[in-house]
Order: sequence, then C-alpha cells, then structure tokens
Amino acid sequence: MTLVLTAHGSADPRSAASAHELARTIRRVRSDVDVRVAFCEQNSPNLGDVLAATRGGAVVVPLLLADAYHARVDIPAMIDQSGSGARQADVLGEDDRLVAVLHQRLAHAGVSRLDHGVGVLVTAVGSSRQQANARTASVADYLVAHTNWTATTAFATGPHPTLAEAAQLLRDRGASRLVIAPWFLAHGRITDRVADYARAQGIPMAEPLGPHRLVAETVLDRFDEVVAAQRAAA
Repeated sequence: MTLVLTAHGSADPRSAASAHELARTIRRVRSDVDVRVAFCEQNSPNLGDVLAATRGGAVVVPLLLADAYHARVDIPAMIDQSGSGARQADVLGEDDRLVAVLHQRLAHAGVSRLDHGVGVLVTAVGSSRQQANARTASVADYLVAHTNWTATTAFATGPHPTLAEAAQLLRDRGASRLVIAPWFLAHGRITDRVADYARAQGIPMAEPLGPHRLVAETVLDRFDEVVAAQRAAA
C-alpha cells in the first residue's frame, strides 16, 4: 500500500521543499512504507499523475491541518477523476503531537511555560467552513494546558479575528508579552505576511511545525487508520 502525501501546492518553493523533507522523515520512521509526494496544483508531481502511476493501492494523506475545502472537495475530486480507487485519510487536524511540536517551536523562540505574562497568537489560515475554523480555534485551548499563558486564535486569511484584533484581545486579558505561534506546516507567502506584521509590531514569531518527526508520526497514524479499516472490511 502506497502512502501519497498530498499538499495543496504553493508558488513558494519552501512549501514543496518542506513536503519532500517530511516524506524523507516518514521514510526514516517507517522504511517499509512506500511514500510518494503529490500536489493538487502549482507544484509537480500532480496528485492525478501520481495516482495513475501507482500500483497495488494507495492511501492519500492530505498534508493539511484543517478539514476544509481542499480536503473535502479538491482532493476527493482528483481521486475520483484518477479512477485509481485510492482511499483518502483524514487531515492531520488538532492532533496532540502537533500541539506538542508547537510547544517546542515556542520554547525555541524563548518562551517559558511558567511566564504569566505571555499571550500566544495561534495564527492559522481561515476557511469559509465555520466548523473548520472552530476546530482550528481549539488549538489555542490545547496549547495553554499546563502553562501560565493565555492564548487565542488569529486568522491570517478569511474570518475574524485578525492578528491585530487577536493581539488586542490578549492585551485586554492582561498579556504583557505577545508571541506568534504559526499553525502552519511550512513557510510560504502567508507566513511571510504574518512575519511582516510581527516585525512591524515588535512581536516575536516562532517557526512553523515543519518536517518534524511528530508530524511524520501523525501522517503515518492517518495512513494506518485507513489501512486497518480496509483490512477489517476484507
């Protein structure tokens, strides 16, 4: 069974490079799994082409954090058009392992869990799907567990609150030191805009999740869930 790690695709080469590095991490974690990288648009190889060239069955794992348009419309349509019979796994979502990576990124940015004055802006891409935004907003609640921080979610695109609105909300709650925690898998044009805002406001910004081993383990978990369900149904 082939794991097809599928990203949306970006004009920014850092995004595709991160997807390929994550695939290498997955191979190091599980050398028995055939891992291939595919994109919906803007980068090669295209998901349809990868599925057409795959034999023996495939599981498409969306390299996406939110269960929104790309996971619900784009990828299923491309799988159907390929005629491959591939199965689609769940998005990575608000997995505890990803929240743990976000904690690490904040620690690397010099933020202590014990600091009462810290307000964390968990910054993500917004969606037209309200349920997806609500799930994304829950990351801030998970993040502050067992810390002295306060946190809220800001959307870099789409719905409110914006970064500026979320920053003011944290200050109103008493935060004296703000930090941006990007809920993104890789750097790209949107994170660059967030970084521009951070520099202009003098707010430190942590790194995205990146091709971390815990991200790789989350991808493999989504893959294993589909494989196990197929075997149980056989």
